[in-house]
Amino acid sequence: QVQLVESGGGLVQAGGSLRLSCAASGSTFRMRTMGWYRQVPGKQRELVATISNGGITNYADSVKGRFTISRDAAKNTVHLQMNSLKPEDTAVYYCNLQKFGNTDYWGQGTQVTVSS
Repeated sequence: QVQLVESGGGLVQAGGSLRLSCAASGSTFRMRTMGWYRQVPGKQRELVATISNGGITNYADSVKGRFTISRDAAKNTVHLQMNSLKPEDTAVYYCNLQKFGNTDYWGQGTQVTVSS
C-alpha cells in the first residue's frame, strides 16, 4: 500500500502564491509518476501537473508558466509551487502516485481557495 500525505493548502488572494507538498510512504516501488490533480464540485477531477520518475514534467495548459512541480526523490516528496493564482484555481487539490501498470493512489485532498 501507498500512503500520500498532503500539506500546504489554504486561502490566498488573487495574484498570490501557495506551495503544496505531498509525502509518499509505503510501497512506492515501481512508481511511474507523482503529481497533482484538482476537482471542483460538479466537475471531473483534472490533471494539474505530473513529474515522472525520470524528472519529466507535464502541465495542464491552464497552469503553464504559473505552477512548477518538483520532486525530492530521496524523500519521496513532490511539491507544487503555485504562483499568480487566479480565482479559477480554487479547488480541492489531490496528490497522485501512479505505478507502472496504471495503479493509482490518491491523497485525501487539500483545499485551495483563491479570493478575487
